[in-house]
Amino acid sequence: MLLKLPIPAFFLLVVLATGFCDSPTELAAQDPYGNWKSITVTATAYNSVAGQGVGNPRLTAWGDTLNPKVQSIAISRDLLRQGLDYGTPVKIKGLEGIFVVNDKMHSRWEKKIDIYMGTDQQKALEWGSREVEICYPDN
Repeated sequence: MLLKLPIPAFFLLVVLATGFCDSPTELAAQDPYGNWKSITVTATAYNSVAGQGVGNPRLTAWGDTLNPKVQSIAISRDLLRQGLDYGTPVKIKGLEGIFVVNDKMHSRWEKKIDIYMGTDQQKALEWGSREVEICYPDN
């Protein structure tokens, strides 16, 4: 099953026209997510290739099939308690667009995200591991 989230065009304009985690007051009524919350996490990258993860490399822990056209992330399970959950839109400082939470990591990880980079292993290696600020709706 492919994850298909409707992201209204006005929402994309709100994200592009504002600061990293800002939700502009003049457009707040149109922003379906309201205010955004910010945290710093360790970000690594992963691919849907054999040898990364367990079992089918394209199948997420929530049962989605990864699609290289959907900007996806996996989250450490401790972030579930902070409001990140399946389908949550996430902005990652330094990267364009909105990412969607559709995978979760092994419970040994904390305060960490894994950015899905399709089958481009070189891109994932170049990303490496770094601290990043992420923003997500504060519901």
